[in-house]
Amino acid sequence: MSLNKKNNQPTILVTGGAGYIGTQTILNLQQKGYKIIILDNLSTGNKDIVQNVLKLSCIDGDVGDRQLLNHIFQNNQVQAVIHFAASAYVGESIHNPIKYYRNNVANTLTLLEAMLTANVKNIVFSSTCATYGIPLEIPIKENHPQNPINPYGASKLAIERMIKDFEIAYGLRFIIFRYFNAAGADPNGHLGEDHQPEPHLIPLVLLAALGKIAKIDIYGSDYSTPDGTCIRDYIHVQDIAIAHVLGLEYLLTNQTSKIFNLSNGQGFSVWDIIKTVQDVTHSTISVNQSPRRLGDPAILVGNSEQVTQVLGWRPKYPELQQIISHAWQWHQKRHS
Repeated sequence: MSLNKKNNQPTILVTGGAGYIGTQTILNLQQKGYKIIILDNLSTGNKDIVQNVLKLSCIDGDVGDRQLLNHIFQNNQVQAVIHFAASAYVGESIHNPIKYYRNNVANTLTLLEAMLTANVKNIVFSSTCATYGIPLEIPIKENHPQNPINPYGASKLAIERMIKDFEIAYGLRFIIFRYFNAAGADPNGHLGEDHQPEPHLIPLVLLAALGKIAKIDIYGSDYSTPDGTCIRDYIHVQDIAIAHVLGLEYLLTNQTSKIFNLSNGQGFSVWDIIKTVQDVTHSTISVNQSPRRLGDPAILVGNSEQVTQVLGWRPKYPELQQIISHAWQWHQKRHS
């Protein structure tokens, strides 16, 4: 393996590296001494965080730009790609599937072709539990059938299949992480979630606690769950970031492909989130009962035994109050 001469560690291309999970992962990679190249079109990423917190520059471009990818690979000794870049909102995917098949599937195909041309044979791919669809059993294991019920999940499944086919045909090696609901923020308060507009439940409830929005919409209160609202498996973003570093190191060392769930193993309902935010922030949150959304399963909870057995990973911050407290610290800093 060719190593970067400056710090004796490999050079890693991180696509979507200015995003929520990308920045947190890069912070962990920096602590290990890796040289990082960030490629992000900044449609949802935060350039200011890359520059001010990570102290890095960001190549403003798209993974679908083959000429740009060729330039990056020709001028850097990249040993692996961590691929975060994607459109990632379930609701939007239902109403605008063209965007998801173009940004996620077509652009990833361009990336994989450029990698092969440059003889870069290692990829860590950010997939999702949305590839499973309606769960047949809880908790969900990696061998659960994959029957996505929305274009977002379908696009990620298509990429998984491409990557597996590329391994058979071209020797590409991969780590695929199917993670559940990323949440929380850097425990030190430097990095966190900040989307415009914001689609995710925890940051929305925190924005309500800050008085930035008036009410929280609860989409469906008649599910077959204890309180009638959807249950999700929330996993701390720092735990996701640590898993990506462990996965990268496993891939570079063992040259063996693996697929892992990343989950907390616990389910929290919409009302659990709202009540915990109220406890952490000492606020009262107003809610609005809305109809169910298309593409929302009642319960999604994962099993992460495989990643624990192989990588030695387990959640460092499994408690919902920890997750929300870290996110609250970030949101006060970012939005007050």
